[in-house]
Amino acid sequence: MIKTQISEIKNLLSTPKNIVIVPHRNPDGDAMGSTLGLYHYLKLYNHNAVVIAPNDYPDFLKWLPDDETVLKFETEQDQSNTLIEKADLICTLDFNAFHRTGHLMAEVLEASKATKLMIDHHQQPDDYATYMYSDVSMSSTCEMVYNFIEMLGDTDKINTKIATCLYTGIMTDTGSFRFPATTSKTHHILANLIDKGANNSQIHNNIYDTNSYSRLQLLGRAMQNLKVIPELRTAYMTLTQAELDKFNFKKGDTEGFVNYALSLKGIIFAAIFIENTQDKIIKISLRSKGTFSVNELSRAYFNGGGHTNAAGGRSEEDMPTTINKFISILPHYKQDLSPDQNG
Repeated sequence: MIKTQISEIKNLLSTPKNIVIVPHRNPDGDAMGSTLGLYHYLKLYNHNAVVIAPNDYPDFLKWLPDDETVLKFETEQDQSNTLIEKADLICTLDFNAFHRTGHLMAEVLEASKATKLMIDHHQQPDDYATYMYSDVSMSSTCEMVYNFIEMLGDTDKINTKIATCLYTGIMTDTGSFRFPATTSKTHHILANLIDKGANNSQIHNNIYDTNSYSRLQLLGRAMQNLKVIPELRTAYMTLTQAELDKFNFKKGDTEGFVNYALSLKGIIFAAIFIENTQDKIIKISLRSKGTFSVNELSRAYFNGGGHTNAAGGRSEEDMPTTINKFISILPHYKQDLSPDQNG
């Protein structure tokens, strides 16, 4: 983002505006942390700001400061539509294509005449934003929101609420700071957020130490379903709708399950396939180590995308057909996945 754009944004924000802040559908910690972090920053300047999430999100994120102010488009469409139509500025965070909000919300966003600001770290952004801050090298959108506030010369205004939200998103999107995009700059930002009031120990407890008995049983079932293809250094898990129902699945319960498959010694590519009979899809999460791009594979075969080492997708086939397709794809990547490649 160049200096002239920052100057224009500062001028835009110099007087109170109607501002709508939007994360992607099925928002995660980075999506909710970045949107609420920006929300708290904008409220310091008396903007009429609101976060509108496309749909609901896991309970382990609902402790974030002022979470109760978040609207859910899926269940509060009339109010959400009115706010979007009246918005002077729409900020889209942690996604870069309107379809990531779902069909109905995407239509409303596309029709809006508001100025649009994108802050996002995913690949191949759509060209809809008046102001685009896009950087795939960033650890998280929350780190980018911190940088955005820094560009505006306002890091001194970061308070405990902002710090808490941004720390949460950085922590969750970096896998507790272990992914390669975590840099020394990231750690400097984290230190500053702690100094500004983020309680790192409590945030970790709120996100990771709230397992239910049924969630751990579901994890056990996913582990039972784990399959390994050692000659292609690949592992995958499956969970059917019946299995989700048996263990009282709640939104967010499968978060991080795929990482157990990736943690296996010798594995560099992992996937989890989760059936959703309501939406008539198989939801797919992909993870990798090294240079193997799950983003490219997901875009090519599973209507998805994301990052080099973390991506998502979906299949409209049933579970057996989807798994067979997945297995049939792997030989195309034999050169990248075989044990004599990538170390």
